Amino acid sequence: MSEKTPIDIVRASREDRFLARDIIAGLITDFQELHGDRAQGDDPAIIGGVGLLGEQPVTVIAINRGAKIAEKLQTRNGSPEASGYRKALRLMQQADRFNRPIITFINTPGAFPGKTAEEGGVGQAIAESILQSMSFKVPMIAVIYGEGGSGGALALATSNRVWMFEHAIYAMLSPEGFASILFKDAKRADEAAALLGLTPQELLTAHVVDRVIPEMDDHAAFYEQLRLDLKNEIADLQKLSTTELIAQRQQRFAQFS
Repeated sequence: MSEKTPIDIVRASREDRFLARDIIAGLITDFQELHGDRAQGDDPAIIGGVGLLGEQPVTVIAINRGAKIAEKLQTRNGSPEASGYRKALRLMQQADRFNRPIITFINTPGAFPGKTAEEGGVGQAIAESILQSMSFKVPMIAVIYGEGGSGGALALATSNRVWMFEHAIYAMLSPEGFASILFKDAKRADEAAALLGLTPQELLTAHVVDRVIPEMDDHAAFYEQLRLDLKNEIADLQKLSTTELIAQRQQRFAQFS
């Protein structure tokens, strides 16, 4: 079998191989979903709540693309509005207050670019999430399980560790958007994908991400292994002092400035 090209991985990242609610159900027990941003509404494009990873209480936040057409329309295919990012930030602040590690699962082409998102202040909501994430005193792990697009992904990926599924992507914008800017032709997305360096192995080599997670057809076995990996990583991060945890996260992102 020939090696997958960057555009092949882009296409795979957009398939519904893993769903947000299935990931949460496969990893977390006693999950209690929490709703609303306490300002505007409850965006279904972001699922958040509290549960147990083994015996460890955690806050889990996942971008949800939906399983069926009706839900995909509600979630705008995983493109959150401002209220979604404010909900996520509210739950991260709560986790910090109660000393719960934070795990985020990311699959988004980017924040919703529509009028309602702009009216709601989506840019400010994303910026606040990134800024405040730099000072939370708890371990933070982000897992990109599909598309990781633009600031809409970074808002939930400002973490101590960033992992990717093997058929995920992470980039400043879509290959089609990049091709439109660079080549004035969105149809040259395959060339743009090769230039963006968006594949897991490229990002691992560049130290943008810390781990590439091999996928399995047996989802039960896959979730069992991922649960163990997350538990071990959280245990390692919990050995750091609060000052070290924050400094490590800030230094991780400072290298890219």
